[in-house]
Amino acid sequence: MTPTPSPQFVGDRSALRKKVAWRVLPFVFLLYIVAYLDRANVGFAKLAMADDLKFSEAVFGFGFGIFFIGYLVLEIPGALLVEHWSARKWFSRILISWGFISALTAFVSTPAEFYAARFLLGVAEAGFFPGIIVYFTHWFPGRERVRALSGLVMAVPFSLALGAPISALLLKVNWFGLAGWKWMFILEGMPAVVLGVITLFYLTDRPRDALWLTLEERNVLTSELEAEARAKQTSGNTSLWQALTLPNVWLLAFGIFATNTGGLALAFWLPTTVKNLSGGSNSEALLYSGLFYLCGLVGVFASGQSSDRTGDRKWHCVAGQVVTSLMLVGSAIPGQPFWLVMSWLCLTGLAAFFWPSPFWALPTLTLTASAAAVSIGLINMFANLAGYLGNHHIGWLKSHGFGDAACLLFLAACYLIGGMIIALVRVPPSR
Repeated sequence: MTPTPSPQFVGDRSALRKKVAWRVLPFVFLLYIVAYLDRANVGFAKLAMADDLKFSEAVFGFGFGIFFIGYLVLEIPGALLVEHWSARKWFSRILISWGFISALTAFVSTPAEFYAARFLLGVAEAGFFPGIIVYFTHWFPGRERVRALSGLVMAVPFSLALGAPISALLLKVNWFGLAGWKWMFILEGMPAVVLGVITLFYLTDRPRDALWLTLEERNVLTSELEAEARAKQTSGNTSLWQALTLPNVWLLAFGIFATNTGGLALAFWLPTTVKNLSGGSNSEALLYSGLFYLCGLVGVFASGQSSDRTGDRKWHCVAGQVVTSLMLVGSAIPGQPFWLVMSWLCLTGLAAFFWPSPFWALPTLTLTASAAAVSIGLINMFANLAGYLGNHHIGWLKSHGFGDAACLLFLAACYLIGGMIIALVRVPPSR
C-alpha cells in the first residue's frame, strides 16, 4: 500500500516544496537558457556569416526553419523515454549531442552543410522541452507545475537578452585565424556539453531516488504524486482520436500555429531587421536585439503576475497576441527615425512574451485532464511546424525583393490571426 503522509509532517510541506524547487528549477532553468541560445544564436551569427559564406536570404530562411522539422522527429519518443526510462540519462544525451552539433556549425561552408547542421541540431534537441514537462510531473503536483513551467518561459527572453551582447563581443574576435561567428558557435555550444556531463551526476529521476531528501520526505512526495496519478486514471482516459473531436484542441493548435509562424520567425530575423533599419554595425544590431529581449523579460513577469491575480488566461493571451500585432504594424510605418522604430520594437518585445504563459495554461483549463495530456503534444507539434513555415517564408520574401516593412507586416498578420483564433476558445465560467 502506498505510504500516507503522517500528520506530523503537515507543517513542513512548504519547506519540502521549497527544497524540491530549489534543487530542480534553477538547474533546469539553466539548461533551457543554453538550449534556446544554441537554437537561436544562428540569427546572431547570420550578420557575419552572410558576408563570409555568401548565402542568400532564402538559404538562411530554409536553414532557420529546417531545425523545427528535425525537432519533430524525436519530440514524442523523447518525452516517452523520460517517462519510462531516465530523464537524467536522456537529458545528458541531448545536451552533449546538441552542444557538439552546435559547435560544428562553425565549419559549414555550403548550403547543404548548413541545412544538415540545423536539421541535426533539431533532432539532437528534440524531446527536451516535452521531456521537461514530463519530468516536472515526477516532482511537482499539478497546482505547482503550472507555476514551474511559467518560470521556465522566462528562460527564453533571458537567454537571448544575455546571448545578444555576448555574441556581439564574439563576432569581433579572430583567434587562430577563425572568424568571430565561428567562435560564437564553438564557445556557445561547449557549455551544453559540460552541462550534459554534470546532468548525469546532478539530476535525480524521481523522488524515490533522491538521497538529498529524507526517507519521510521521499514517502510524502511520492504518495502525493501517486495519489494525483490515480485520480487522473479514475477520471477516465482520452485517446488521441477522441481528443481530435474536441473543438478547443484544434483552436489551440491553429492559434499557436498562426502565432508562432510570426513569433519564431521574429526571433531568428530580428538582428537582421534591426541592422537594416538602423544602418549600424553588427554589434550595434545585437545590442539593440538584446534590448528587445530585456523588454520581453518584463512582459513574462507582468503576464504571470496579472493573470495569476485575476485568474484569467484566455484574454491575457489574446491581448498579448493582438498588441504584438499592433506594435509590429507601428514599427513598419515608413519614414520614422530609428529611435521611434526601436521604441515600437521594444513594446513588441513586451507584448510578444506576454502571451505564452497564459496560453500553455489553457489546455488544462479548457480540456479534461486526460484530454489535455494527449492534446498538448499535438498542440506543440503545430507550434514547431510554424517555426519552419515562418522562417522559410521570410527568407522567400526577402529573396524576392520584399523589404523589412513587408516582412514586419507579415509577422503582424500572423499574431493577429492567432489572437482571433484563441478568442474563440471556450473556457468554462468556473475556470
